[in-house]
Amino acid sequence: MSRAGRGGAGKHAPYIAGLLVALWAGMAGAVQPDEILDDPVLEQRARDLSKGLRCLVCRNESIDESNADLARDLRLLVRERLVAGDSDAEAIAFITERYGEYVLLKPTATGSNLALWIAGPVMLVVALGTALAYQRRRSRKAAPDALSAEEQARLDEILRQ
Repeated sequence: MSRAGRGGAGKHAPYIAGLLVALWAGMAGAVQPDEILDDPVLEQRARDLSKGLRCLVCRNESIDESNADLARDLRLLVRERLVAGDSDAEAIAFITERYGEYVLLKPTATGSNLALWIAGPVMLVVALGTALAYQRRRSRKAAPDALSAEEQARLDEILRQ
């Protein structure tokens, strides 16, 4: 059968296959089968915690998505803490104490981080205030004085030429 006889359905197959592979890869994450806990409740807690922890190698990727060795170590550490009986908060506190607050994808708005959380909005307000003050100063400047009779006569003469 000729290619025209198939209705062209085959020409889209590579695109569809590529899309399915990309979707599957995105959902798969980086968690290896040997990392998964037997208890589905603990495993779900570990996954939820892993999604909020930053891979220190990959920067803005969670340890749940990263294939880096350090991310794997952190995933295993989270699972060890949960199996040991830690609550979610205790497990996060343990990891944060060990690796610093940078390991959190969403840092807390307390302590020294509070200055960083506030700085952006404060700078925006200052910039808007400065722009508003500048505009007001410009609008308050006196309009140029009107032309004298002599200047007006000269201007009229130039315009008539």
